[in-house]
Amino acid sequence: MKIYEICDYENKAFIGVLLYYEKEKSFIIELNDNLDEWSAPLLFTSFVKRSEYTIPREAALMWVKERIIPNTRQNIGSILKTHKLKEYDEMKFLELSEAKCSQDSLYIKKIDILPGFVEKRNKNNLIDCLIIPDKYILCFFKDGLTKKVSYDAIKKIEKGKQIISNKALLKSGKIGVGGYYITFNDSIDISAYYLYENGDAMDISLDDFKLFSKENVLDTGQSCDILGCSRQNLSHYLKQGRLSPLTENVKGNLYLKSDIIRNSW
Repeated sequence: MKIYEICDYENKAFIGVLLYYEKEKSFIIELNDNLDEWSAPLLFTSFVKRSEYTIPREAALMWVKERIIPNTRQNIGSILKTHKLKEYDEMKFLELSEAKCSQDSLYIKKIDILPGFVEKRNKNNLIDCLIIPDKYILCFFKDGLTKKVSYDAIKKIEKGKQIISNKALLKSGKIGVGGYYITFNDSIDISAYYLYENGDAMDISLDDFKLFSKENVLDTGQSCDILGCSRQNLSHYLKQGRLSPLTENVKGNLYLKSDIIRNSW
C-alpha cells in the first residue's frame, strides 16, 4: 500500500490521505475530519455533509481521474512512450503530476507512515463477514465488535435490492481492500461505515467462530478415525445420505464433528 498526504498549497491546509492498494489498483481517500462542505474538495462535499470522511473507491478513483491525462487522449501512445510506461496507469500519472490540477491548489506528497487519525478510523473497518442467505450479513470489525446487518438495511442503499434478490450476486460478496467495504461481484460495494452504523451488536466474536471451526470441523482422515472406518466406508455414508459434508473437494471433504459423532453411535 502507498500512502500520500493531500495538501492545499494555496490555503496551507491538510486535506486528507490518499491510499493506493497496488495489487488491486484501488484508491481510498481519508479526509481530515475538520473539513466542512466549504473546505472539502468539491467532489466530496456531499460526503462531508453526511459526516462521512472516508471516501469509497469509486469516488476516490473519480477524483484521481480528474487530475490526470485520460486514457482516451489521442496521443496517449506517445505520452506512455515518453514516460517509459508499458501501459496506462492512473497511479503513475498521478505521481508524475503530484496530482496538481488547474481547477484547485491541491497536490499530493508521499509519506511512509499511516497517520494516527486514519489508524483510529480503520478500527471500524471489516476483518471478515458471513453472508447468511435470506437472513442477514454478519460483520466482524477490527475493533472486536460483531454486528448483524439486516437485509432491510441493505435494501435501503443504492442497488441493495439487486444484491438481495440475486443469489449468485449475494454469494459473491467478499471483503474489499483494507476492510473498507464488502464488494459483490467486484462491482457493487457496501461501505464498512454503513455496515457499522446500521448493524446490531452481537455478543460473539470472530475468535469464537475460529475456535468453533478449529474444534468442530474435521477433514476426511479425522472423520475416518472417529468412525473407525475406511475412506470407502465414509463414501458409502455419503451415498446413503447419512452424512452431508460442509465442503467437497477432490482431495477430501470437511465435515461437522457433531455429524460424524452421531454416525458413530
